[in-house]
Amino acid sequence: MHLLTRVVIFVSLLLSAAIFGFFYAWVCSTMWGLDAADPRVSIQAMQAMNSSVRNVVFAPAFFGTPFALAAAALLLFMQSQNRSAIAFALASLIQVCFGLAVTAAVNVPMNEALAIVTVPDDIAAARIIWRDYSERWQFWNQVRTVGSGTAFLAAATGLFLFCRD
Repeated sequence: MHLLTRVVIFVSLLLSAAIFGFFYAWVCSTMWGLDAADPRVSIQAMQAMNSSVRNVVFAPAFFGTPFALAAAALLLFMQSQNRSAIAFALASLIQVCFGLAVTAAVNVPMNEALAIVTVPDDIAAARIIWRDYSERWQFWNQVRTVGSGTAFLAAATGLFLFCRD
């Protein structure tokens, strides 16, 4: 049981770090680059990225993180590692609320709306479309980023508590 617990803790930390890093990269590079480009190119690039992100490489970090964190919490509770278990359970809850729920409620619908936009030839019209999309999308992505970073810190705290006990 202890080996399984350690493996699940490791996987949950790895997945937590991966999804936090994914959201963080959008904050500090991808969106800034797209904002600096011709908005017609930005719209097309975002449409392409959004259509390609649903893949087998991304899925484990996005969908698996809350489950791995919850599994770690369950295993830790079963071993009476209650303080560590609470930290992992909290991390799972945070990831569900700020990673999965925000994405499903805000970012995905915005991405789907952008997917059906025909990119205008007029740069001024494209600039309005891109600005309206980018500003709102980035706000909610920052919420996901802070949430995912907080979930990772909660899981790291759980690891620290596990190692101390």
